[in-house]
Amino acid sequence: MGDAFRPVVIGVDIGTTSTKAAGYDVDGGQLAHHSVGYPLDEPQPGYAEQDARHIHAAVLESLRTVVAELDRPVAGLSFGTAMHSLIGLDRDGHPLTPSITWADSRATRQAERLRAAPSGLALHRRTGTPVHPMAPLSKLLWFADQEPVLFGQVAYWVGIKDWVLLRLCDALVTDHSVASATGLMDLSRLSWDAEALGIAGITAEQLPELVPTTTVLPGLTAEAAAATGLPRDTRVVVGAGDGPLANLGLGAVAPGVMACSIGTSGAMRVMVERPGVDPLGGVFCYALTEHRWVVGGAINNGGIVLEWAGDALAPELGEDAEEELLALAALAPAGSGGLIMLPYLLSERAPHWSALPRGAYVGLTNGHRRAHLVRAAMEGVCQQLALVLASVRGAGNEVREIRAGGGFSRSPLWRQMLADVLGMPVRFPAGHEGSGFGAALLGMQALGLVPSVDVAAELVHIESTAYPDPAAAATYAALLPLFSELYDALVPTFTSLRRLAPGLSPE
Repeated sequence: MGDAFRPVVIGVDIGTTSTKAAGYDVDGGQLAHHSVGYPLDEPQPGYAEQDARHIHAAVLESLRTVVAELDRPVAGLSFGTAMHSLIGLDRDGHPLTPSITWADSRATRQAERLRAAPSGLALHRRTGTPVHPMAPLSKLLWFADQEPVLFGQVAYWVGIKDWVLLRLCDALVTDHSVASATGLMDLSRLSWDAEALGIAGITAEQLPELVPTTTVLPGLTAEAAAATGLPRDTRVVVGAGDGPLANLGLGAVAPGVMACSIGTSGAMRVMVERPGVDPLGGVFCYALTEHRWVVGGAINNGGIVLEWAGDALAPELGEDAEEELLALAALAPAGSGGLIMLPYLLSERAPHWSALPRGAYVGLTNGHRRAHLVRAAMEGVCQQLALVLASVRGAGNEVREIRAGGGFSRSPLWRQMLADVLGMPVRFPAGHEGSGFGAALLGMQALGLVPSVDVAAELVHIESTAYPDPAAAATYAALLPLFSELYDALVPTFTSLRRLAPGLSPE
């Protein structure tokens, strides 16, 4: 088949800070791509929200640019999205609220109240979503408590991808993957959970129709077709959440192969064939397809910790000082001379799922210098991921291989440190890292262009492998129990600090 006739699927990844669109052929070759950014608004402490109209405009612009660059017809579109977003719509589908993102922590008290209730852990195990401020269930409780008039005016509660698809295709649907991250869907039945809806104070009629991630919508509205340059009969695959799709992007589709990503935040996920959460609720469980689920945990504090270290510890280096900071961290030994950092600058998620913790340095002596502080911050991120790995294994899942991607993977120091802390080789694929490629692969399966998403393991090629250094790995293994114990030891302090926080502004 000549190149001009080879099918192209455009993967659209609706992220927290930008939307990325890219066209791929069935061999995984990227033919065109474009990204459009937008702001994350923080009008009050704990708020993290966006104007849904900006995101819709970014989707249209990214698609229009990619379509114009392609020299062959588009077989279809397929979508990925940041999970846990929540938007209230009126009867006509217009937003009554901003898009409340995963990073928004305004629902902390509601989440803690629900988590402490007898039904809290049972909800987590049944829905797969931890009871945490990130979850739409907790956000709904906040609206009911704090904005009762607005709460009563909302006709539909949706996520950002749901709203974009409503604008593009005039269909109000949500996929099982995104729904599995709301805290409102029963994993075993793939239906809205009656108890969760009752707690939230909403009805199933106020939520989109639940559909499989491979559902194909018949086409675009006339307005969307004109705005993107695509035919109206372009097939649109509903798609999935960015976490499960990132596993596809790394080729981590077989059971036992874990995907690790560190961008601003971080996550570790492993594919399983049946849904399930460990008895202690340390991991999430989100859907991808009927026979593919991911179990894992996300952390709030990834690359953002290194950015903070640059601003706070080495401001004279200015912006874009990542290489200088990494060189500085490399001057300190593994273990940072006994200095431990809890990297909870933006509170934390897995495996404790609490918005309570704050960052802390422990073990500081007059022998420590700036290099130790920067390295300890990086080590703290990796140690937190090691706790997530332990929780995934504690949930009964085998992890025999780790594949990693994200912005951090450009750094040899980050790569080696991750392998040393996890105590396992870490493999780094070339090229298609990310949810956009995963969305395109899922779309190819849905459109019958590939037999299944399992082809990801063949299309993603390993570029390099970091092997743990025995001495460094032993150091980190000795420090990990101390790192883990510090969370529990400091909970009373975290609690007191939150009580005093209104009078202790950093400004």
